[in-house]
Amino acid sequence: MNLVRLSPGLIFCLFFVVSHFTNKYVLSVLKFTFPTIFLGWQTSTGALLLYVTGKFGWVEINGFTRSAALLWLPGSIFFLGNIYAGSKALAILPIPFFFVIQNLSELVFFLIVRLTQREPSSWMKILRVFQRSSKSNHLSDLEQQLINYMISTFLLVSAAHPTGDVFGALEFPFLMSYKFHSGCFASGLLGFLLLLASVKMKSGQTPLQCAIWVLMAKIMASGLSVFVFITELSPLTVYCILTNHAGEALSIYSDKIQR
Repeated sequence: MNLVRLSPGLIFCLFFVVSHFTNKYVLSVLKFTFPTIFLGWQTSTGALLLYVTGKFGWVEINGFTRSAALLWLPGSIFFLGNIYAGSKALAILPIPFFFVIQNLSELVFFLIVRLTQREPSSWMKILRVFQRSSKSNHLSDLEQQLINYMISTFLLVSAAHPTGDVFGALEFPFLMSYKFHSGCFASGLLGFLLLLASVKMKSGQTPLQCAIWVLMAKIMASGLSVFVFITELSPLTVYCILTNHAGEALSIYSDKIQR
């Protein structure tokens, strides 16, 4: 019984680790540093798989109006910026340091919200209005993600030629390598499976439990990545990584007390 209850979180951790390792392999080991091409492949694959599985009834996609998609447009822009910055960071940083930077960005956003909480600035007012309007459209997590994938794919494909990524990808030395094609195929598929695992986990557990699972997944990915990828560690960097995870754990514990 306990294993059944824990299985959504364990499956999420598995896909989280393998997905990050696959992306790291393509971006860092193979050095495929053409984000519009790589992310365009991932988002188009995710959109196609969501659409097909929704048509077959394997996942719940009820459809949405054009107005709902337009209202969710700011969320899609934030999503694209997040994955673009994440791919750039993951390409040059070891996975443990990638999570440190990721948590620091969340801390900066938290501090900005705190500082603007008493007298919200104009952009914070716009963000809160956007959150209320998006909730009123009753878009599910999968429907929101489908919109994110569709809009991101369109923008990434549009930017591929102006940025020169198309010509760079055509000259990529591993372009005809089975390792490259296998890595790209796995990255698209694993990203989709990670999304499904995340939605499944959120549907059956509290936000606090989900936050604990995410922390465990990050710790697992950080620890295992040292044995999979070349990672230079010093006492100072180890202290930084441990402090990062400890800080996230304390943040979750404080949320638990406040609830």
